[in-house]
Amino acid sequence: MDYLKRKGRLFFHIISMPIIWSLVIPVVILDIWIELYHRTCFPLYGIPYVKRQNYVLIDRHKLQYLSFTQKIGCVYCGYVNGIIHYWSEIGGRTEKYWCGIMHHKKKGFIPPKHHVTFLRYGDKKQFEQFTKR
Repeated sequence: MDYLKRKGRLFFHIISMPIIWSLVIPVVILDIWIELYHRTCFPLYGIPYVKRQNYVLIDRHKLQYLSFTQKIGCVYCGYVNGIIHYWSEIGGRTEKYWCGIMHHKKKGFIPPKHHVTFLRYGDKKQFEQFTKR
C-alpha cells in the first residue's frame, strides 16, 4: 500500500483510475476464453485441470479497517492478479505438453518456474532420447 505513503499524488491517482479499471473488460473476456480452452482442450490432451481456487483468492475486502474504495480495489487486485497467476499455470501446462524445451539462456531473462523440468536448449541427444518410442 505504498500509495498511502505518497502524499500529493491524488490527482495522478484519479487520472490513472480509468486506465486501471478499463482493464477489467478485456480481463473478463480473456478469462471466459481461457476457461473455455482449459475446460475443452485439457481433457482432450489428458492434462489435469488447474484448480482455479488455488490461484484466485478474493478475501481482503472483508477487512473491517479498510475503506469502501480500498475494499473495491482489493477485490479488483485479488481477481486480476489471481486470474493472471491462474492463466500462467494453464499456459505453463500447455507449454509443457506441446513443447517442453527450455529457452536459450539470455542475460536478464527470468525463465518460468515450470521450465525446470524441460529439456535443455540445443541438446539434440536428450531430445531424441525423450522422443524415442
